[in-house]
Amino acid sequence: MDRTDPPLLTGTARPTGTTPACAPVVPGAQAGGWIGRMPPVPPEAPLAMPLQDFRAPPPPGPPRPPASGRVLAARLLAFGGAAAITVAGCWQMMVAFGANILPLQWALLAFFTLTFGWVGFSFCSLLAGLIARAPVTPADPGRARVAILMPIYHEDTADSLGMLGALADELAQAGMADRAEIFVLSDSRDPDVFAAETLGIAALRDTCPLPVWYRRRTDNTGRKAGNIAEFVRRWGGRYDQMVVLDADSVVSGEVVRAMSARMTADPALALIQTIPVLVGGQTLFSRVIQFAGRVYGPPIARGVAAWSGDNGNFWGHNAMIRVPAFAACCGLPELPGAPPWGGTVLSHDFVEAALLRRAGWKVRLDWDLRASYEGCPPTLLDMAVRERRWAQGNLQHLRLVGARGFTAISRVHFAVGVLGFLMSPVWLAMILVGLALTANVILSRPEYFPQSYQLFPEWPTFDARRMVWLFVAAMSLLLLPKFVAVARAWQRPLAAAAGGRSRVLLSALFETVMSALIAPVQMLIQTRQILEILRGKNSGWESQVRKGSMPPWGLVLRRHGIHVVSGLVTLVVAVSLSPGLAIWLSPILAGLILSPAISRWTASPVFGRWARMAGLLVTPEERVPPPVIAASTAHVRRLRPAVGDTPLLGRDPRARARHIALLPPVPDAPAAERLPAIAAEAKIAAAASQAEALAFLDRPERAALLSDPRLLDRWAALPK
Repeated sequence: MDRTDPPLLTGTARPTGTTPACAPVVPGAQAGGWIGRMPPVPPEAPLAMPLQDFRAPPPPGPPRPPASGRVLAARLLAFGGAAAITVAGCWQMMVAFGANILPLQWALLAFFTLTFGWVGFSFCSLLAGLIARAPVTPADPGRARVAILMPIYHEDTADSLGMLGALADELAQAGMADRAEIFVLSDSRDPDVFAAETLGIAALRDTCPLPVWYRRRTDNTGRKAGNIAEFVRRWGGRYDQMVVLDADSVVSGEVVRAMSARMTADPALALIQTIPVLVGGQTLFSRVIQFAGRVYGPPIARGVAAWSGDNGNFWGHNAMIRVPAFAACCGLPELPGAPPWGGTVLSHDFVEAALLRRAGWKVRLDWDLRASYEGCPPTLLDMAVRERRWAQGNLQHLRLVGARGFTAISRVHFAVGVLGFLMSPVWLAMILVGLALTANVILSRPEYFPQSYQLFPEWPTFDARRMVWLFVAAMSLLLLPKFVAVARAWQRPLAAAAGGRSRVLLSALFETVMSALIAPVQMLIQTRQILEILRGKNSGWESQVRKGSMPPWGLVLRRHGIHVVSGLVTLVVAVSLSPGLAIWLSPILAGLILSPAISRWTASPVFGRWARMAGLLVTPEERVPPPVIAASTAHVRRLRPAVGDTPLLGRDPRARARHIALLPPVPDAPAAERLPAIAAEAKIAAAASQAEALAFLDRPERAALLSDPRLLDRWAALPK
């Protein structure tokens, strides 16, 4: 049961009286005022988070009731319909091949069945959304204590904190200022980013109606999952619920209030996942996926919610989690073996949802909570970097899908994630086998009497008409959900907000063409990524690119050269075999051959603005920005001048004091563990100026400088 303790400010350094929640900071680290004395983090409230054993029974949790009739009907429609479509497609392909099926035809049949079934499942999952029922928000918001978590790693500080500032204002307006706090969890290693974060946090604290805490890890064990796990183990006992955000995502205050009320009303509900709407796209590429997500995403997510029921999934952000349940169930161990199959669990969100569900907790996708937003990758190349990490994380799930206690639907979520990446090599294999089969038919001399003394010939059979109809059926299953989504948009205010029905239709056609051109490139990129993973190459951990720019021709030619060569070779082979075959393959060949131009031009913000001015790919959130997004823009403008770098700390005593106020105490450690600080102190003593000292220091030594107030004061005493 959620606690009803006094407001969360209890236990901080805030004085009694009428001091506002965030008073301005006066110069000097301890110069007076609540902010000047406010520590970087609140008092610790440890919460045990044991590592889970995937072979052992799950920890105790609430009883798991059977799925409702509505959920069972949605599953019958989604999985039963997909099975029927798969069987029908396989049977029709076998009929088209005739009685004497060649080995290449068997291979083509296998790849076609997988592809046809995948498309069929997507279509039936969409239909299952017709059965979904929207959750109800209780009138009583409850008194649960809520932490807003934003893990960051080398991000644009002003952009990320601006979103938190806007959310804090809305939470105060929603009456949650006395039971909500903001926690920025940094994993940044770059010293200049570290300085920008502390100065940005200090500026946010000046006006924020909620307490803002900041903790930077020096040991990045476990990446994002480890970052959140450390928070739970140190401060989890302070909160009942936590909202996890990404550095480019935000939800409205009303959505947080609604999620908190729903979770408080259902003691067995451990996780509520919202449907993030993509916003802020400036390049043509980001606008294409932003429009697709806005128009096609809601009905697809509604279908997933319908057949998932209380066995939903977690996408890692824009979700509310019950802290005690998460602590009891979601301690992730390091997987045995070396990366990419072992080590840190990369796609931890899927695993955490499955762990909660295996203990009996409810995990729900509440598709009706729409005021949930996130950014989108700006370019095709940046998208490929993200997909490389996602591909490794999803393939890693093959080690976990058979874990003890996981429910059947949790295993389905794992399988869907794996197949989402494996379908690229399956599609490529189907194309290659089809080309080989065509070449075999055209170039080989048929042998009608393979056996001696055979009276009747064996005529090769191939029902071209039936094959055409199968192709039409596959394309219909692929495109019909888009037509349904467009028709749905026409019947809702979305069409008017996006420029009218004609603009929505034109945008959908443009998006379909662009997606068709990009799809073969992504197919080869993902296939290469999977091959790299199978060879044991790890993805590493790089900060994400949030803002794009048009890459130079040299870069796109290097990255897409193999795609162009593949397209040209396939074109020559297809034309030499049959000009008609080249026509059938023209959408794929065009995407591959034109991939450098497509990659470069879709990365252009200029073309993105042209599309916006032409009324193409416009979403309602662009025409009428949501209040939390509009407010975040204002916060970013206010915070941007306050964000500085390391040299600013030497020039500005006030900035240095604000930075020092957010540092944890320097721990007592053996000299062997303090070598960067020792070296930094010696180099500062030998330097003639602040700039020269910084030039002497390497990256670990600069980090040591920024972490030690004594070293900062010695460095700042040098001439500027």
